[in-house]
Amino acid sequence: MAVAIHRLPQSKGRLAIIAGAGTLPHHVAEAARLQGEDPFIIALSREADTDWTGFDHAVCAIGDFAAISRTFETEGIDRVVLSGAVRRRPEWRDIRPTLKTLAKVPRVFRTLISGGDDAVLRMVIELIEASGAHVIGAHEVVPGLLADTGPLGAHAPTDEDRRDIEAGIAAANALGALDVGQGAVAVGGRVVALEGAEGTDAMLARVADLRKDGRISIRRRGVLVKLCKPQQDERADLPSIGPSTVAGAHAAGLAGIAVEAGRALVLERARLVQEADRSGLFILGIERDGRRDRR
Repeated sequence: MAVAIHRLPQSKGRLAIIAGAGTLPHHVAEAARLQGEDPFIIALSREADTDWTGFDHAVCAIGDFAAISRTFETEGIDRVVLSGAVRRRPEWRDIRPTLKTLAKVPRVFRTLISGGDDAVLRMVIELIEASGAHVIGAHEVVPGLLADTGPLGAHAPTDEDRRDIEAGIAAANALGALDVGQGAVAVGGRVVALEGAEGTDAMLARVADLRKDGRISIRRRGVLVKLCKPQQDERADLPSIGPSTVAGAHAAGLAGIAVEAGRALVLERARLVQEADRSGLFILGIERDGRRDRR
């Protein structure tokens, strides 16, 4: 995959990547190396699924801020990227605070119990920065992963697809405002699925099952829409799509995927486009307010 080079701000310290599941952390690490960085990987136990041989790395539990903070100090870390999926929310007993974050523990517990994903991520960023490191977005390291405005690949949406996109945008905006999820599926102008804690791939599998059961029309295809939450901190958990998203959308009988231009990540772009073209799906970068793509 070709990676766009983007110079990070000057720093005396080292870059750390706190890595969850998926391929995104490895893309970010490789891009950082191309810029002369020597990234240190903090792989989250029970989450990270990449072989980090060839990179300096350590394995830490997701809530062990004391161990993570010690790693920052030992390795001279001053910038951190949060990258990859985290499928398991830490339990209160998993939290290992530092002295600097001890006073925040009661609020941490409340957020873990009742907060949405974005609230939890903002809390994590605050705890990391209390340890003396600055959190930056993955897109600041690899801006070439961001979706562009307009079609990506050989296929473009029809007028019916655009009506589904508009319905999906309205649903994704409402869902995001509740801090629940980032994606929605619309078929025939009707919203048929909303993304919850199960994630996009599981939502698409649910749509495929609904289609098989006759709960969704087999004559109308439909669209997956993914947007940032309105209140989202863009340093973590930007919406993303990859080849598995294309496979799931195809299995669900959809016509295509629309993602927010400039605020969503396209992983393994060349392979994704190849799979979308082969499957007859469009991939489209859209504006949040639903304005049509520029051609």
